[in-house]
Amino acid sequence: MMGKKETEISISTLIGKGTQIDGDFASPGSVRIDGDIDGSVTVGGTLILGAGGSVNGNVTAASVVIGGEVLGDITVQQKVELTGTAKVLGNIVTTVIVIDENAIFQGKCDMNQPVSDRKAKARAAKAVKASKKSAKAALAEALREVQEAESNELQEESARENTSGEAMQGQTSGSSENNS
Repeated sequence: MMGKKETEISISTLIGKGTQIDGDFASPGSVRIDGDIDGSVTVGGTLILGAGGSVNGNVTAASVVIGGEVLGDITVQQKVELTGTAKVLGNIVTTVIVIDENAIFQGKCDMNQPVSDRKAKARAAKAVKASKKSAKAALAEALREVQEAESNELQEESARENTSGEAMQGQTSGSSENNS
């Protein structure tokens, strides 16, 4: 294949079709699984899960190629590849992900972001949003106070005008009574 980078993986462990493992499985090298594992899988190298293989538990590896079914979370330092026959029901944490057409993936994917950084960013965004809300509320309150002050000022001015108008009217009617 021209133009496509070929990488050779040296498989140190093979779990054949029809093999059932109940419990967690760990290997320091690369592993191919064509059987079924009911437990977590930890692999130091590459994990290849064949189309007939399944893992009912979490998967941790340097990289994975999934052709079978994983019911659990996948945490990989390098690359996750889901082939067209893959079915993953769980979250994926990786730096690179490739999902082929017809692969099934139901979960969340987190790439290149440590959890602590993500939580810190979320808290910071929430604080900024809260401060914007409180700033908006303070501004709205200040505007309300200015409007009330202006309204009170207008009412007082109107009352003063009415009072001075009544006093003037009283003086005018009093002087006309004196003239009679």
